[in-house]
Amino acid sequence: MAEKRTELSELGEFGLIDRISQKFKIEGKTSVKGIGDDAAVIDNGESYTLVATDMLLEGIHFDLSYMPLAHLGYKAVAVNVSDIASMNGTPTQITVNIGLSNRFSIEAVDALYEGIRMACDNYKIDLVGGDTTSSASGLVISITAIGIVDKNKVAYRGGANLNDIVCVTGDLGGAYMGLQVLEREKQVFMANPDMQPQLEKYDYIVQRQLKPEARMDIIHELKELNIQPTAMIDISDGLGSELLHIARASGKGLQIYEDKLPVDKQTYDTGYEMKIDATTAAINGGEDYELLFTISQEDFEKVKNHADIHLIGYIHEASKGNKMITKGENIVDITAQGWNHYKG
Repeated sequence: MAEKRTELSELGEFGLIDRISQKFKIEGKTSVKGIGDDAAVIDNGESYTLVATDMLLEGIHFDLSYMPLAHLGYKAVAVNVSDIASMNGTPTQITVNIGLSNRFSIEAVDALYEGIRMACDNYKIDLVGGDTTSSASGLVISITAIGIVDKNKVAYRGGANLNDIVCVTGDLGGAYMGLQVLEREKQVFMANPDMQPQLEKYDYIVQRQLKPEARMDIIHELKELNIQPTAMIDISDGLGSELLHIARASGKGLQIYEDKLPVDKQTYDTGYEMKIDATTAAINGGEDYELLFTISQEDFEKVKNHADIHLIGYIHEASKGNKMITKGENIVDITAQGWNHYKG
C-alpha cells in the first residue's frame, strides 16, 4: 500500500505554519511568544526583545529583470523592519544571510549591500552579522531583524476587543498594481527588446512594489498620541488575509466598509486601465507593508482627523463573521485570496 502523500498546496503557507507549530511548545522561561505572530517575543528582563525573519528567493519573491539590486537590498530590510513595527516595537539590529550563484559579480553584491546599508541608515539599525554561501538556483536573501519594545506596549495579533475600531495606514493595492505594470512591461520587452519600458505615469505604484517602506513613522506617532493598539499586524499578504488573522487570533469577528478603504488615484486609474478592480487589489494584493491595527473607542478623537490613518470598520462578535459592506451596500464575506506560496 502506497504511503499517503499530502501536497503542500492542500495546506497552504498558513496551514503549514499551524501544522509545524502544533508539534512544538514553548518551554523556556524567557520565551514569551513563539510561532503565530509577526515576531517572536523574548523576555530580556527590563523589556521584550523582538525577533523576526524573512526569506526572499529569486524567481519566487523577486525578478531581477526589473528589480534593481540596490532596491532589493533595501526592500529585504524594510519587510523585516515592518514585522518589528507591527509588534509596536523599534528595530535595533539585523543579520543578513545570502546565497549566491556564480553569475553574480562582486559589483552586483556591492549594489545589493548598498541598498541594505541605505535601509540601515534610514531605520537607524546596525548590521551585526550573517552568512554567505553558494546557491545553485539564483539569489537567496534571508534577513533576521531584532528589536525592542516595552513590556506594556507590545501589540499582538490577538488583542482586539469588542467595538474596537479597525484602522489601516497609508493606501492599499499599489504594490500589487505596480507589479502588474512591471510584469506587463517585461513581456513587452521580451517580445521586442528595442522597446523601452513606459513607467513614468506609474512612478508611485512601481515604487510601492520595488521599494516599500516600513511604517515606523506611524509607530512613533502612536506613542506621541499615547495610543496603545489593541491588536496589530503588517499587510504583507493582503488586507483580507491580515483581517482574518486578527479576527481569528482575537476570537472575534469584524466588519469593514469598502468605501473606507484607502486607494491611491494612480492605483485606481491603473486598475481601470488594466481591468483590475481596485478593491480586489487592495484586499488581496499584498506587499503594501502598511499597518493594520485596532484601537479602543476612547482613542477615536486622537486619530479621526489623521491624514494617514484610516478608520475602516470595527470589531464585533465572532458569531457575526467577517464581513465587508460594499459600495452598493451589499454584505459579503471577507476571504483571504492572497498569493499561495505552494500553489502549483
